[in-house]
Amino acid sequence: MIETAGALPVTPPPAPRAVRRPVVLVGLMGAGKTTVGRKLAQMLDLPFVDTDHEIEDASRMTIADLFATYGEAEFRALEARVVARLLDDGPRVIATGGGAYMNEGTRRLLAERSITVWLNAELDVLMERVAKRPTRPLLQTSDPRATLKALMDQRYPVYAQADLQVQTRNVKREAVAREILDLLQRHPLFKAGA
Repeated sequence: MIETAGALPVTPPPAPRAVRRPVVLVGLMGAGKTTVGRKLAQMLDLPFVDTDHEIEDASRMTIADLFATYGEAEFRALEARVVARLLDDGPRVIATGGGAYMNEGTRRLLAERSITVWLNAELDVLMERVAKRPTRPLLQTSDPRATLKALMDQRYPVYAQADLQVQTRNVKREAVAREILDLLQRHPLFKAGA
């Protein structure tokens, strides 16, 4: 308790808490990694980085152009290098592309050097969101819904290896970011003080 002159004792506010490692958001396209990630970074007072934007800046090409010009395998190799570089920059919130966590080497590196959070979303939620951005390379098919469902079937068991999981749905990004923050505060790599 803090004693103040002429007043009742005041309980001090809790000590601030900080993340010791980068917080990395994983999940399918449309899960909200970028929008929720920005809000979470604000709440944690950390920098925010989106790997897709970093890749576009480094290559001076859009993700769609990279896929078209070099193919998915070359894009994934570049993505893995960008993720590894970002982990060297200290605590921050990183939104990854939907396929980044599928790379075994990247997944191992993230497990060793970050706290991973899977933004899990149902198919209808994802379809509603990705329909707003029709340039996503993996959905340039005759049946984007079936393609997205196949990606869910393939990727969700892998995303489930993330340290934490939050269900995303049609609520404000602040609500999802707050849920992540609540989970992070119970994580052993969150520390008092800082």
